[in-house]
Amino acid sequence: MTPLIFSPQFALWSLGTLGILDLIAASTNAFNGALLARRPDHYKHFTVMGIVLLAFVGGIGGGILRDVLLDTVPKPLLNPWYIVACFGAAGLALTIEYYSGQRFRSGLFAFMTAFSLPWYAIVGAQTAVDRHLGYFAATLIAVIATTGGRSIIDIACGVIPKQLVRGENFVLTAVLTAALYLVLRYTFGVDVVVSTAIAAVFGFGFRLLSQFLGWEEFEPWEPPPSEAGEKPRHGLGDDLLAEFKR
Repeated sequence: MTPLIFSPQFALWSLGTLGILDLIAASTNAFNGALLARRPDHYKHFTVMGIVLLAFVGGIGGGILRDVLLDTVPKPLLNPWYIVACFGAAGLALTIEYYSGQRFRSGLFAFMTAFSLPWYAIVGAQTAVDRHLGYFAATLIAVIATTGGRSIIDIACGVIPKQLVRGENFVLTAVLTAALYLVLRYTFGVDVVVSTAIAAVFGFGFRLLSQFLGWEEFEPWEPPPSEAGEKPRHGLGDDLLAEFKR
């Protein structure tokens, strides 16, 4: 059999509704990945290609983990639009980062991470249900799909993965978004478009509100030396206000 030069799925209409949502999430996460790799706490003198590759892996990493766990061929290997969209998003992020200051970059990163998170959670949950998994397993798949790409970037940058440390309800947002979607779609029989819209708006709003108000996951008691050396934490609103006052 002669290998194909171009994928037969190299068409947006071949993705379907779920695939288009997955493509939106992947490209947005790639955009976020490029901005993340340029942050002072992650940057390790990466080349331009290094940042683009980190963004690409961050964009499709969660989706690949999801598909592998569900025993399916990863979608980015079937449709080249994932490659095109992720590299384009990474280039756009680098361009914006070059021409903007830290104030705009911080707000943009917070907004885009809040935007992309619920989409991956919804797609992960629905994909798991389509593979005949239960709702609890589908929620777990949604969390893995949502956090997988960020984990890869964090590890490559020598940073503890975001979902393991205290943060603005990163994992909880994925759990609540997936659970809300599944309840609306399969318990109350709400149309898939309406269920997706409600869950996405909820996840976006909850995550963004958590970032601005500094709502974080619960943390157990710390050993006294660790607690004494911890820096004060502020919400995104406080950080942006401090930046604009400079």
